[in-house]
Amino acid sequence: MKAWKTNLIFLFLAVFSINLMAQRANTNPKSPFVGIVKEVRESVVNIKVEGEEKLSLDNRLPFNDDFFKFFLPPQAESRKFVSMGSGFIFKKEASKDDKQNNDIFILTNNHVVNKGKDAKITITLADQEKLTAEIVGLDADTDLAVIKAKVNKKTPITVATLGNSDELEIAEWVIAIGNPFGQLGLDRTVTVGVVSAIGRSGLSFGSDSPIFQDYIQTDAAINPGNSGGPLLNIEGKVVGVNAAITSNSGGNIGIGFAIPINLAKKVADDLINKGVVERAYLGINPQDITAEIGRSLNLDKIEGVLVASVEKGSPAEIAGLKNGDVIVKFNKQDISNVGKFRIIVANSPMDTKIPIEIIRAKEKKTIEVKLISRDSDKQPAVQKSNTKSIDLGIRIEELNSDNARRMNIQAEHGVLVYQITNNSPAANAGLRPGDVIMEINQTQINSVKDYQDKLKELEATNDSQIILLYIQTRNGGYQYITIPLD
Repeated sequence: MKAWKTNLIFLFLAVFSINLMAQRANTNPKSPFVGIVKEVRESVVNIKVEGEEKLSLDNRLPFNDDFFKFFLPPQAESRKFVSMGSGFIFKKEASKDDKQNNDIFILTNNHVVNKGKDAKITITLADQEKLTAEIVGLDADTDLAVIKAKVNKKTPITVATLGNSDELEIAEWVIAIGNPFGQLGLDRTVTVGVVSAIGRSGLSFGSDSPIFQDYIQTDAAINPGNSGGPLLNIEGKVVGVNAAITSNSGGNIGIGFAIPINLAKKVADDLINKGVVERAYLGINPQDITAEIGRSLNLDKIEGVLVASVEKGSPAEIAGLKNGDVIVKFNKQDISNVGKFRIIVANSPMDTKIPIEIIRAKEKKTIEVKLISRDSDKQPAVQKSNTKSIDLGIRIEELNSDNARRMNIQAEHGVLVYQITNNSPAANAGLRPGDVIMEINQTQINSVKDYQDKLKELEATNDSQIILLYIQTRNGGYQYITIPLD
């Protein structure tokens, strides 16, 4: 009897083992990422920008001085440049002016193609076909851009599916695809990792750091050239646009950043439909709440943002916001930090009343505000100081502005240059975002008003064909820059 039972058990185990081995033999041992990448990889394009840019060396002291020119050989006035990056096709439609072709729209980073207006942009498709592309719109404030190209209707095109970045969770699998180190030809490289963090803001990537930051942090390898490529979730949907890395070596160390696709969707739609990104303006200087600030304000928990200052005549002042208020909800959305708050405000509807839930003197209350356009002529005078100069092509701010604090600008006096128009007189002279204008024609500048008054004086007298600027550069150095008025 015992032998019979033993044989039965042995037979059962043998059958079970055979079935298990058969199941393993029929199971695809490949990674689940394989199928995902096959569906999306061909939507990724290589972007190459080739052009010529003016050098500003001859426009700076002492090289424009006749004495130095006598001893020094002539300096080159321009140089050729080549920049490379990534992008992905997110939209395809029939070309309105060419029945044989389709228009394909490609999402990428502003810093990849921002020199492309006066240069040649070439994209390379997955089948190695090369197409000439043009800029649809640029948005330096988020570091996003849209370009487009015409492609024959018979050419197979893969369009990436856009997901919902708001559903991302920390430790979720993500896949990055891009063209790292473009000069090596490593196109459509695939790397895998997890979401390391979400909502990263207040990061500095040099003078081109975007104002609106809500980055996805990932340890999926991202290297120079990956910029503009897609970050995918496990469903193969795009949840982010790879944008930046933090590294002392210039290569991947497991800390990469991507722009959430939900933010990119709004920017892309505005760039395609309007040519610019329309954003709402509130008129406060928000500040993150630390544990110490929370205790000093007797807050039950650390939440929201602190109103550090309110612009005169702004929608915020009209609505009744005051210094010291803590904004915990804006338009019924919870506020976690300054970076998220800026994006929520910027994307909010204008010319309609929006509820703001605040804590003032330990009590919660709700007020309503009607936002206006960030570039609206209805903004108060203090904001009009930030509009682009007709002569120089720059936007400036006071040294105590939010942008100056974000860039960690330290200067004794002057005004901050925080935005410059491509190919403007200031850009051609070598002025860069983050520079501080300290003097104009040897007159000290202490404020935006000083800057404006000095330019008005020069316009009125018309006694100079060149403006001499003394600046503190973004890296803390000092130099003179000359800008021809013509």
